[in-house]
Amino acid sequence: LLSKKIIRFNELKREISGITNTMLSNSLHELEFDNIIIRTQYNEMPLRVEYSLTDSGKKLLPLLYELSNWGRNRINSR
Repeated sequence: LLSKKIIRFNELKREISGITNTMLSNSLHELEFDNIIIRTQYNEMPLRVEYSLTDSGKKLLPLLYELSNWGRNRINSR
């Protein structure tokens, strides 16, 4: 979501290797419930749904980068 700003379900699925439709759908619902992403549904055929980060989601990014760096450093120090 960070690199594309707005992304559709199938694009996300292609970006995340090995994830099932059910797992991705559940994860997106949780992120939406927690106000981290916005789900926008367009009532057209075929149905189009787009996802984007909320302002709260964008505020989490520095923390997620730090957590990622911490994890990489722990792995590399072993």
